[in-house]
Amino acid sequence: MRRYQSYSPSVLVVGDLMIDHYLWGACDRISPEAPVPVIDVREESEILGGAGNVINNLQALGAVVSVASVVGEDENGRRLKAMLEEIEVNTEALILQKGRSTTRKSRVIASHQQVLRFDSETKEAIEKSTAAELLSRIESAISDFDIVLLSDYGKGVLEESFTASLIELARSEGKMVLVDPKGRDYSKYRGATLVTPNKKEASEATGIEIVDTESLRRAGFKLKEELSLDMAMITLSEEGMAIFDDSMRTIETVAREVYDVTGAGDTVLSTLGFVLACGGNIDEAARIANAAAAVVVGKLGSATADWDEIISYEDTLHESTTEHRIKSREALVSTVRRAKKSGKKIVFTNGCFDILHMGHVKYLEKARSFGDLLIVGLNSDQSLRRLKGDGRPVNPQYDRAYLLAALDAVDFVSVFEEDTPYELIKAIEPDVLVKGGDYRGKEVVGSDIAKELRLVDFVEGRSTTAIIERVSNKKPR
Repeated sequence: MRRYQSYSPSVLVVGDLMIDHYLWGACDRISPEAPVPVIDVREESEILGGAGNVINNLQALGAVVSVASVVGEDENGRRLKAMLEEIEVNTEALILQKGRSTTRKSRVIASHQQVLRFDSETKEAIEKSTAAELLSRIESAISDFDIVLLSDYGKGVLEESFTASLIELARSEGKMVLVDPKGRDYSKYRGATLVTPNKKEASEATGIEIVDTESLRRAGFKLKEELSLDMAMITLSEEGMAIFDDSMRTIETVAREVYDVTGAGDTVLSTLGFVLACGGNIDEAARIANAAAAVVVGKLGSATADWDEIISYEDTLHESTTEHRIKSREALVSTVRRAKKSGKKIVFTNGCFDILHMGHVKYLEKARSFGDLLIVGLNSDQSLRRLKGDGRPVNPQYDRAYLLAALDAVDFVSVFEEDTPYELIKAIEPDVLVKGGDYRGKEVVGSDIAKELRLVDFVEGRSTTAIIERVSNKKPR
């Protein structure tokens, strides 16, 4: 897999472009005017959507991307063109058509949940004269591309005659054509290299309800044969994906946590296209695409996966779930950066946790409730010895880290060598810093960095010192 990091294939993306607009906020009350939530909007953002998300995914992998599409000659269309040019996408085959409304989807997000979406768009097929001009622009540059990806969102760019002519053109030039399809009638994709519907889409397109392995087999081969494809693929959500060429085989899913499936299909199409354009085979491409999809479904909103994330994710598959939660400082910084980009609220606490007991667990469960991801800084053996004396620790640092990482409340554990966790806190910049209630009125290390300090009372009578004294004196509970 690592060899692909040095590749930069030239990829043409053809399909429906749109702007994904997000309003981020919080909801603390219901409107007195109607039974609807009132969202306090705190942030607003715009990203490329539709085929634009395919472009984002390709660029994250290192591809050189060109786009062919039609948008409206309106404010959103001009903004979309500027967004593409800002990331150095070739827009020579992007046409702005008068009278057409560029698709813009606005989503309202409160507490990491989508509560409302409203769209403005034109969904009618592009005009025949526009389609002819678009095909002409593609034809003049088709030899420059290693592969062609069709991203169909049903917004009118990939209308029947244009799509059929495009596939014929690309295949006559020896280019692979991969399609993320839309609708029930796939006849316009006839002659493509590969189509990648999900299970529901494949059922609708073939008329075969996919309920077991046999119906899956029949649907996949029906797609391949009736559309004269080199191969077909059906994505199966949490069950992975199935490939159909000379035989049928499945690749199991590798996602651990799913926050949002938005854009997962775009990631699969992009990764498949990238790997195949670089000379990889379909099985290798599918395995890598599966890992890339697992990365993006762990993020909020349309997202991308770069090679470092994909490789890191695959590496963790060979570790136990508990082991992969124990991070070096460097690895933790990278993990936190990605989590913050996904809108997660980071909580940090620290301690020795020498003999794990109920008081620790309740404290950590309360700390976790203050955000989306809890990181525990753990004193190393030497650090703990300097703090507690030569008789400590009772348990070595890896044992302590492993037990903490095994708790449901804890997302990641990182061992620090210093006397205080200040450098670790500075590196990750948590949103919330949590300490015990005994710190009331005292200075808390790292409180100048975190956005918020929360103090949590310990469970009375539960402490490592008390346990050690009881064992030493052999006193019963």
